[in-house]
Amino acid sequence: MSEEKIWISHYPPHLPSTIDMSQYSSLVDFFEDICKRYKHRVAFESLGVELTYEKLYEAVNRVGSYLQQVLGIQKGDRVAIMLPNVLQYPILFFAILKIGGVVVNVNPLYTAREVAHQLKDAGAKAAIVLENFAHTLGSCMEETRLQSVIVAKFSDFFPPWKSYFVDFILKYVKRVIPSWHIKKVVFFKEMMEHKENRVLNPVPLCLEDLALLQYTGGTTGISKGAELTHGNLVANLLQTSAWLQTAFDKEEEHEALSALPLYHIFALTVNLLTFMYFGTTNHLIANARDLSSLITCFQKHKIHALTGVNTLFNALVNHPSFEKLDFSVLRCTFGGGAAVQRSVAEKWQRVTGCPLIEGYGLTECSPVVTVNLLETKEFSGGIGFPIPSTEVSIRNEEGNVVPYEEPGELCVRGPQVMRGYWKNPEETAKAFFPGGWLRTGDLATMDHRGFIRMLERKKDMIIVSGFNVYPNEVEEVLATHPGIKEVAVVGVTSEKSGEQVKAIIVKKNPDLTEEEVIAYARTQLTGYKIPKLVEFTSELPKSTVGKILRRNLR
Repeated sequence: MSEEKIWISHYPPHLPSTIDMSQYSSLVDFFEDICKRYKHRVAFESLGVELTYEKLYEAVNRVGSYLQQVLGIQKGDRVAIMLPNVLQYPILFFAILKIGGVVVNVNPLYTAREVAHQLKDAGAKAAIVLENFAHTLGSCMEETRLQSVIVAKFSDFFPPWKSYFVDFILKYVKRVIPSWHIKKVVFFKEMMEHKENRVLNPVPLCLEDLALLQYTGGTTGISKGAELTHGNLVANLLQTSAWLQTAFDKEEEHEALSALPLYHIFALTVNLLTFMYFGTTNHLIANARDLSSLITCFQKHKIHALTGVNTLFNALVNHPSFEKLDFSVLRCTFGGGAAVQRSVAEKWQRVTGCPLIEGYGLTECSPVVTVNLLETKEFSGGIGFPIPSTEVSIRNEEGNVVPYEEPGELCVRGPQVMRGYWKNPEETAKAFFPGGWLRTGDLATMDHRGFIRMLERKKDMIIVSGFNVYPNEVEEVLATHPGIKEVAVVGVTSEKSGEQVKAIIVKKNPDLTEEEVIAYARTQLTGYKIPKLVEFTSELPKSTVGKILRRNLR
């Protein structure tokens, strides 16, 4: 197989082979252009509250000036966002970038141990957390370098009477806000309502500046921050918007349903950035598992686009109320984060009349690398063609390109590929072949058209509902249990979540039970990482050097 971009000849006529990186000098430049162009359109809606692009711009400046002049956030400072899909997320994301800060996305469902590791590694100076999860942050504050904490609430955009009512219901009736204690917090609402006249001081930015630390296990399973620059993210939003241009006319108004969390790189780039490029209205769903909220959103609004993972699509098409909805304006649905199952894709198309377009990406690539063409009329079972300005090659362990149709490691080169891993030159060096080719660790094949099919993901990584689970981390936690001698963790197929975590354990304490193991994991791991299955065995298969052979267990 040559390294010629053979896929370009199979692009439709409207699709450019390259993108023009001179369009924007930074993500902030992009943001200001979009807010000016679509100022009267609704940018985001959440819980019945709408924010136009003009109001979004004003809120970003107000919050940004507070972060800059009151909390002292300077260019290069890392600021963690620990929020689900609420209006505060886009405001804070762009406010942090506008003052030169670096966004660190943190899953709000993480345990204190997981949060502490990420904040310490990133050296975060400040963090923003939804009050529902403030107890987690409060319990690990002393392990971090945080100087400031901002607490947001679901009620922040409601009038006073409604705000008080909602806070009371959440805390005392539904009991979803545990007690928390953090010294010297700032409430998001105070930042928005502060009357003091402050003007945000512009910070010069360029495409080479760091914008985001997005944590991933990469190809080795060790949690580390992928350094994504303004250029990486601008490139990927331009690449994906070029791919979607036939589905979105800039002169028309579109609406998208954003159920995937924006702290996930797939949703951040596609829903937050690419959909904004077209002036889309994003309907934010705080909890993707709340299917009734998703279905209500479909009923109330004209949804043109939806992104999701296999488990979300599967849950929707199996919900009795979903097939009764009107899908006449639904133009495109995109599956990512995990492999889409053919049975789910075919049922989705039968119910909605809209094909499910699958793509492929990874955090280190901001994340999109390949996508099936929008002209595709039915599920292809492959991950599509490389997007504009992207090179893909399939290589063997020595780094040599393999012939067409032969399996090998999928390698990527392009403007969306990360700068490297945060303060980890050794892991960065391992991640690349000479010439700037990122090693994804995924096995794939490419045919004579340049169409790519995935054979196997990173051999040990488990994907639960689109979220990466790294066996090393789960094993490390379980190994600290006094009743466990040895443990190995693998993924097994699950109809509900794609995969689920299984722990195979050699007991130290003969009385150890499955329930004890799961309860112990729950104290240190977030929900999707907790083993759903536990099997006890007398010994684990090992290599001649004593390495546990997970492939034998699988």
